[in-house]
Amino acid sequence: MLELHQFRHSAFCEKVRLVLRAKRLSFSVVEVTPGLGQLDLFRLSGQRQVPVLVDGERVISDSTTIALHLEETVPEPPLLPADPAQRAEVLLLEDWADTTLAQRARLALLQTMGRDPVLREALLPEVTPEPLRRAVGAIPAGWASDLGDVVAARERQLLMESLEQLAALTARRAHLVGATLSLADLAVAAQLSLLRFPASAGASLAGRGVPGLHDHPQLQPLFEWRDAIEASLTPDPDQAPM
Repeated sequence: MLELHQFRHSAFCEKVRLVLRAKRLSFSVVEVTPGLGQLDLFRLSGQRQVPVLVDGERVISDSTTIALHLEETVPEPPLLPADPAQRAEVLLLEDWADTTLAQRARLALLQTMGRDPVLREALLPEVTPEPLRRAVGAIPAGWASDLGDVVAARERQLLMESLEQLAALTARRAHLVGATLSLADLAVAAQLSLLRFPASAGASLAGRGVPGLHDHPQLQPLFEWRDAIEASLTPDPDQAPM
């Protein structure tokens, strides 16, 4: 069985989970413990970052590399179009989601976490050692409020503009490129999970997110589009945490 080493609330791990579900693959998950668990991950993969997928004797890191590996080894259903122009469009959108959108979404979430200790603690991996969990919960609210406020405000404005454009696109069509689900949809949907957490994030996080974005009326259709994508991918009954 495929084995995914992850942080549950990482958008890039969410992207890989969505790809696995879209491919209708059975997989188990290994929640990596911050610190010591990352040393084990280094021994396994040669680096400390998640996600890492173990497929038999192959150990693959990086969400895009994993997605392309699965596209090659499990071609149905395809997540990359056969048409060269559409394929290029999908890969460009995926790269934008993994870089620009990811950076701005993380910054917006980081600012929210700085003001919300409950959210900050809820985002810790379930296997986080209790001393570290208590230390994170004890960080004063607002600790990040003075870090690059001018830059953060500009990034927040650019993020909102991108989200408005995505909302306009998804209001007119079910998929970002072509008529079927693609890697572009999954990459964008995964990053949106940082702005409003989906039901799969668990009861403590589902529906919560970045104030001013997750509850913005103009963006509700976009988050509904994201939720519809997740709902269309039936979880594999063999998926189980380890």
